[in-house]
Amino acid sequence: MDPVAALRRIAFLLERKQAPTYRIKAFRAAAVTLARLSPDEIEKRSRTGSLTDLSGIGPKTAAVVTQSVAGRIPDYLADLEPTAGPLVEGGEPIREALRGDLHSHSDWSDGGSPIQEMAVTAVEIGHEYLALTDHSPRLTVANGLTTERLERQLEIVGALDKQLTKHAEGFRLLSGIECDINEDGTLDQTNDMLGRVDIVVASVHSKLRSDPVTMTRRMLAAIENPHTDILGHCTGRLVTGGRGTRPESRFDAAAVFAACAEHQVAVEINSRPERLDPPRRLLRQAVEAGCLFSIDTDGHAPGQLDWQAYGCARAAECGVPPERIVNTWPVPDLLDWAGSR
Repeated sequence: MDPVAALRRIAFLLERKQAPTYRIKAFRAAAVTLARLSPDEIEKRSRTGSLTDLSGIGPKTAAVVTQSVAGRIPDYLADLEPTAGPLVEGGEPIREALRGDLHSHSDWSDGGSPIQEMAVTAVEIGHEYLALTDHSPRLTVANGLTTERLERQLEIVGALDKQLTKHAEGFRLLSGIECDINEDGTLDQTNDMLGRVDIVVASVHSKLRSDPVTMTRRMLAAIENPHTDILGHCTGRLVTGGRGTRPESRFDAAAVFAACAEHQVAVEINSRPERLDPPRRLLRQAVEAGCLFSIDTDGHAPGQLDWQAYGCARAAECGVPPERIVNTWPVPDLLDWAGSR
């Protein structure tokens, strides 16, 4: 098999199962190194045992390449493939109805992979579209995008979208931003730039332990902003993972979800295993309030784009109607909804 494809597949499966980052980076780095070589040079180095002379290729990744060149499924990949089954039971009909993911990050902010790798992986797992939503400037810890950097990114996304549309059966790479909700409820980017991107995910990342009145006022102001399309990970909680745990933010859920329904802002069902936000009781409340929803991965690496299964299972459990999930809609309908707001 193609050795670059084998290395990328291993990295994808490792990311999907939340393996240590250093291990994933080893396979992705080897794939990048190998992609620069001709097939003849790869075959020669594999035959002479000189693959490890190259930067970014160690004994394990060299073994994957050598076995691939020899026409074998690499042992490392064969051991991983049994993990490629369902991540969670339930929600399969919703997962089949999803057409894309509206919350993802690249190495332009705090993601781990280039934009193209994220987009190509989205194509490979069957998405019709992916929105790139790197962070806004206020979130300096995540290398948030200034107006100037976002403008440059829009040019790259536009060019890559044209390439992918031609070669991936109409796949669309959508522009976007995960925009911080400032303490006064304004959004952390200029109105001009917010008007130029396809999708705006508005999220609270600071002062998460504010009193309920303050937090509610802050969230309502963001929801009423006509640029806001999706309310991201609304409680900000962390239930597991390397960053530890964090309690839910306190706010008037009835008022927030009523505003989302009124302004046609989608409530995000965040599929990251450490977030699983909102909690089930709030998700059921949002369903009763008549909200729209977006089931997103908040993926920071290619393999994480397959985490939508977690959100789909919770959506099914809480009775979320599939027709109210905006990323089950075809891209023209999706963009009409976002643009009309």
